[in-house]
Amino acid sequence: MNNLLTIPVLLPMLGAALTLILGRRPRTQRLVSILVLLGVVAAAGTLAWQADTQGVQSLWVGAWPEGFGIALVADRLSAIMLTVAGIVTLAVLVFSAGQEEDEVRKETPVSIFHPTFLLMCAGVSNAFLAGDLFNLFVGFEILLFASYVLLTMGGTGSRIRAGSIYVVVNLLSSSLFLIALATTYAAVGTVNLAQIAQRIPDLPEGTQGIIQYMLLVVFAIKAAVFPLSAWLPDSYPTAPAPVTAVFAGLLTKVGVYAILRTQTLLFPHRPLTELLLVIALLTMVVGILGAIAQADVKRLLSFSLVSHIGYMVMGIALASIQGLTGTIYYTAHHITIQATLFLVAGLMQRVGGSSNIDRLSGLMTTSPLLATLFIIPGMNLAGIPPFSGFIGKLGLLNAGVAADTPLAWTLVGASVVTSLLTLYSIAKVWNRAFWGTPVSFTTEDEEGEDEVHPGRPMPAVMVLSTCALIAFSLLLTLAAGPFYAYAENAAEALLDGAYGLAVLGEVVP
Repeated sequence: MNNLLTIPVLLPMLGAALTLILGRRPRTQRLVSILVLLGVVAAAGTLAWQADTQGVQSLWVGAWPEGFGIALVADRLSAIMLTVAGIVTLAVLVFSAGQEEDEVRKETPVSIFHPTFLLMCAGVSNAFLAGDLFNLFVGFEILLFASYVLLTMGGTGSRIRAGSIYVVVNLLSSSLFLIALATTYAAVGTVNLAQIAQRIPDLPEGTQGIIQYMLLVVFAIKAAVFPLSAWLPDSYPTAPAPVTAVFAGLLTKVGVYAILRTQTLLFPHRPLTELLLVIALLTMVVGILGAIAQADVKRLLSFSLVSHIGYMVMGIALASIQGLTGTIYYTAHHITIQATLFLVAGLMQRVGGSSNIDRLSGLMTTSPLLATLFIIPGMNLAGIPPFSGFIGKLGLLNAGVAADTPLAWTLVGASVVTSLLTLYSIAKVWNRAFWGTPVSFTTEDEEGEDEVHPGRPMPAVMVLSTCALIAFSLLLTLAAGPFYAYAENAAEALLDGAYGLAVLGEVVP
């Protein structure tokens, strides 16, 4: 029993309540939010160390008999996801502190932003630590509630439209999730993941298939896996930069985590390798083709996000230690890089007045620092050696080669092509937005006339928080050996039964 498991969930909830009370004291709100997320990072890091050295950590909440209550569980996988998520959310929150007073009122009203942001963090933590399907559903619902508020913050027409699409799609997936929950409970008499894993092999093949496909569809919507990804590029780009960054970095990865957890724990005997490889292939190709067609940096990054989800699904599909290791490492890398690039896109819009590369030019001359902040994570996203993106992709390619099937080889080729096209899309932004002659940007006033504006400087706190995320991504590169070994241990633990044994009372290191 480890009571530390409650901290990443309860601390942000308490922080959300406190920051709501402090609505008229914005500086105190920011301080409370930062301290809360520091506490979450510390708790998550401790859980990651404990899971690695002492085995799976579990806690039955509420003093109910084991098997009847709510279980919180941290193995190596959930602990590392929780730690990376905490670091990214902390950096994004610090970034948001650099917004000017008039910008805060329009983009991220502090009285609303901080409580909702912390509530979203609680939802993420709950989803990663959930030891039963119903608690996982609760985590997703907390995310839906908080993310809808964050997405529509400011109340502009584009944000309301994007928020409407987002909430309709997620309500549909939530309804399907409830049906899947009811079906699972009716079939095995429990929603606890460890107990389901014990009982589900005894079900008829048809019943197993129904449960597996229903859960896969639900989590594929959350993860924006093709063809269930059309909602994402229209939803994320309209939000304020801090909101878009944390959405792109985290929310789809919660869906990937859920697929990874259920496929390895509940259905290790039904890996659906061919189906998931085809889905991974289509997600990669369709996503990156959408990305290279975009002129808006945020939309380009949104389509790229969809594309790179395909890499993670590829590792899950291969269902091998190599494939799962690559997915775990690549997911941790991608959370960091995607959030960083969306923060940089926000800085580009601040300095150049637009996120559309047709209206940007000469940012290298205007702000050499901004150019540096873009090119490092951009090259990392494209998988250029020796960055962590290259290491993660190389692990997945090795897993595909080891599988040695025609479909696996097709995925290996598609992965290389997707990486090259990602590099092309990054190079397009670089050439059109950063090279050339600097221009003043224009906006339309209320009468439709163009108004010329000078670029705004980048506040130090925004630059420092972005640099911190870049530094963390470089740490994933410099310490790739220990990180990759941790990911490999996490992958092995997914298939050795330690999770179920620990939850049901027998701790296995």
